[in-house]
Amino acid sequence: MDLSLSPADLAFRDQVRAFIAANLPADIADTFHQAGRHSFDQMMRWHRILYQKGWVAPHWPVEHGGAGWSVMQQHIFDSEAMAAGAPRLRPFALRMIGPILIHFGNDWQRERFLPPMLSGAEYWCQGFSEPGAGSDLASLSTRAEHDGDDYIVTGQKTWTTTGQHADWMFALVRTDPQADRPQKGISMLLIDMKSPGVTVRPIVTIDGDHHVNDVFLDGVRVPASHLVGQENKGWDYAKFLLAHERVTVANVGQAKAEIGLLKRLAQARGRLDDPVFATSLIDLETDMSALEVTNLRMLSQLGPGGDAGALSSFLKLRGTEIQQRISELAMDLMGPEAAPWQGGNGDARLGPERYGTHGWLFSRAFTVFGGSSEIQKNIVAKQILGL
Repeated sequence: MDLSLSPADLAFRDQVRAFIAANLPADIADTFHQAGRHSFDQMMRWHRILYQKGWVAPHWPVEHGGAGWSVMQQHIFDSEAMAAGAPRLRPFALRMIGPILIHFGNDWQRERFLPPMLSGAEYWCQGFSEPGAGSDLASLSTRAEHDGDDYIVTGQKTWTTTGQHADWMFALVRTDPQADRPQKGISMLLIDMKSPGVTVRPIVTIDGDHHVNDVFLDGVRVPASHLVGQENKGWDYAKFLLAHERVTVANVGQAKAEIGLLKRLAQARGRLDDPVFATSLIDLETDMSALEVTNLRMLSQLGPGGDAGALSSFLKLRGTEIQQRISELAMDLMGPEAAPWQGGNGDARLGPERYGTHGWLFSRAFTVFGGSSEIQKNIVAKQILGL
């Protein structure tokens, strides 16, 4: 595969750079360059800016409101936006349930749900994991029973990222407890988070923040029109979705930008002359370059009719490991100044969120969510190595 930029790609890159320079708010860019963490409100502001330009869903078909960009254009935009300090958009609507509805939903669902996903008027969360069903997702027990034209949903979802902000949840539920295989009895429903019986309870994680939640579903009434595709086919849709999630969880563009930020901070502190630190940084950059090439291979297979398969697991595995290594090397760089919990409002001299204890603790979850590293290794061993 030729990864060099064509004259058209170079012209597109210039267009992207000009747009970002003119439209990315200074406070949002400064948050990143000061090694802070973007807020939810900052992320949604950038979402709305991209929507007005028509760039919020670069991988969606034009007929559904997307930009219809090529693989290389998507890669260019991601790299340029992250390098400029733009926030990463949450994947739940744009990368997950949106493509599911485009491929497997009906006309009414596409007309009802896609436009507010694009505009940001409705925010989505993912209801997959449960207290007893994480890596073994097929063992989920949240049930949905028919009652006239509705389903009655009862159960619990956990680790629901940004569920406190969500208007809607796409959830896997068990609709046929008697199926001969657990995967065959699962369906996907679209659940209004304002429905009676939905309770969101915060989970404060080890870094002290509220990223995730428990969601309790106590006899929640969901119209049958909110069933995605066919009943008991939800596992097939989930596999399609998880392949997309593992692409975004690798987060290649932001990892590249964070390595660039790490180098600038290291240069300012005189650490690039330290042979031990410099060697670790070079190793990290080399692995990042290899990951970027793998990411492009992945995207090329996700073209029309493509299926990335186990390569998505490899990308997720390596990408999240690299993100953790960035946080570990940043802790080394910061030294004792990494100890303050949230010092200096993002001032890199006082222990910023991204490169302090706070950020390091947050990164511990990277190799767990979206499919743990152990599970990804098993998939790679079986489907790529044939073990």
